[in-house]
Amino acid sequence: MGFGDLKSPTGLQVLNDYLVDKSYIEGYMPSQADMAVFEAVSGPPPADLCHALHWYNHVKSYEKEKARLPGVKKALGKYGPSNVEDTAESGATDSKDDDDRDLFGSDEEEESEEVKRLREERLAQYESKKARKQTVVTKSSILLDVEPWDDETDLAKLEECVRSIQADGFVWGSSKLVLVGSGIKKLQIQCAVEDDKVGTDMLEEQITACDEYVQSMDVAAFNKI
Repeated sequence: MGFGDLKSPTGLQVLNDYLVDKSYIEGYMPSQADMAVFEAVSGPPPADLCHALHWYNHVKSYEKEKARLPGVKKALGKYGPSNVEDTAESGATDSKDDDDRDLFGSDEEEESEEVKRLREERLAQYESKKARKQTVVTKSSILLDVEPWDDETDLAKLEECVRSIQADGFVWGSSKLVLVGSGIKKLQIQCAVEDDKVGTDMLEEQITACDEYVQSMDVAAFNKI
């Protein structure tokens, strides 16, 4: 297994092909596997490698939370397509590989054809899914604590201002007032977001922009749906 050198155009192309029909390196949610591969990539892939670039930007949004991602990091060569050679240690085996190519040239040619066939199959699957608009969307449920300035802050106006914030891939849920102390209550409000479209940084920026009523915003709970 392996992607090869992920700092090279060839390695990034293999990564892009691998992600044609996948959202993550392993499984159906971000994990330590994604973080291991992400850290091996030197920067955002070029725009023409759209699958790798989309994956890179998505995993980057979890960088601050990487310690909480599930799974255990393995050696980089343990991830990726099984029929692509990991070249990370190729320098130590060049001589042996040359001998193998001489002895088994026909096998290598067959393997190359197999790689090509798999790539074409994955591209066809991707185009089919795209045509049917069956894109997998990952969502999260977020519970926010919104603090007012003092006990004289109009909490009804505060909630009205917060709920006026609208965005694609984002909906508000239920809310309640929670006593903080000294007669001061905070607004606790639920929302659901599409991970690729809305992040907590954007929510904080827009909510704290209601600065006539809002002193601060914190994330009380964050769960994948």
